[in-house]
Amino acid sequence: MAFKKDSGAGALREIWYRSGAAARLAGLPVETLRVWERRYGLSDTERSSRGQRLYSEEQVKRLGLLKQLVDQGHPIGQLATLSLEQLRALAGAGSADGAAAPAGPMRLAVAGIGLARRIAASNQQSRLEVVASWSRLDEAVATAGPVAADLLVVELSELHEAAIAAIAAARDATGSAAVMVLYRFSASATIRALRAQGWLVARVPAEIGELVSLCRSALAGGDLPPPRAEPEAAPAPRFDEHALATISNAGNSLACECPRHLADLLLMVGSFERYSAQCASRNEADRLLHEELYQAAGRARAVLEQAMEQLAQAEGLPLPEQKK
Repeated sequence: MAFKKDSGAGALREIWYRSGAAARLAGLPVETLRVWERRYGLSDTERSSRGQRLYSEEQVKRLGLLKQLVDQGHPIGQLATLSLEQLRALAGAGSADGAAAPAGPMRLAVAGIGLARRIAASNQQSRLEVVASWSRLDEAVATAGPVAADLLVVELSELHEAAIAAIAAARDATGSAAVMVLYRFSASATIRALRAQGWLVARVPAEIGELVSLCRSALAGGDLPPPRAEPEAAPAPRFDEHALATISNAGNSLACECPRHLADLLLMVGSFERYSAQCASRNEADRLLHEELYQAAGRARAVLEQAMEQLAQAEGLPLPEQKK
C-alpha cells in the first residue's frame, strides 16, 4: 500500500510504501527484505502512526538495485553501505538522468520460453531489440547461421552444469559476442562454473526494466562479478570433548587457569560450528550466511586448537594422538 505525505507548504506530496509493497516493487520476497533490514540496516525508514516501516520511492529504487546486484553475485554485506548512485554505477545503469545509456537498442538473441514475449509486450523496445528467439536452447544450437545479435540471453528455470556445453554451442552458432544466463533455481557450483566462462549469470528479473541493466552489464564485460573464491576449508577437529575435558582436569593442579578457559572456548566454538553446519535456512540469503558462519567457526576453532596444543606442550598436559 502507498501513502502520500505532505513535505511542507507548497511542496509536492511524497509517496511512501509499506514493507510488503516496497518488497514487491523491488522484486524481493518480503522475508528477504526483513532479513536485510535486521542484519544490515539498509535504510533509515520512516514510521507510520502504527509503527510500520514506510519506504520512499528512492528507497524502493535502491532496494531494486540491491536485489539486482545480489542476483549477479555481489554479497549483500558489501552492498548495504553503498549509496544509490554507487549502486547505479556498479549495476552499469549510468547516472540518474540516464546519460550513460547507449544510443541505440541492444540487439538480443533469446533462448527461453516467454522472455521474448515479455520484452515485446513491454515498453523497452527502444532499448531492447529481439532479433532472434527460440523456445528451447537446443533450437538455438541448431540455428542455420549467425544472427545480428549483440547478446545471447538464455533463460532456464532449472540451471544445471550440463547446460554449459549447450550454451557455448548456442553462442558459437549465433555468433554472439556476449552471453547472459537467467535462471530460477541453480546450485552455487553451477553458477560459479558459468561465471568462469566470462558469462553474466543472474536470477530471472521480476521486472523487464531490470533486464535492461543486466544486459548492459553483460555487454560491458568489466562489470561482471568475478567468480567467488572458495575459502580454504578448516582442518578436521584436533580435540574432541573427551580430550578437552582431560586437558582441563589435568590443568586444575596449575595456578594458571588458561587450560580450563581455553577448553571451554573450544567446546563453545566447536558446538557452534556443528550447529551452523546443520542450521536450517529459510532462503538463499540465510543459507549463504550460515555457510559463512560455519566456515568462520571452523577457522576460529583451528586457531584455538593450535593455541591449546602449544599451551599443553608448555605445561606438560596430556595431548591426544595425532590422527594420520
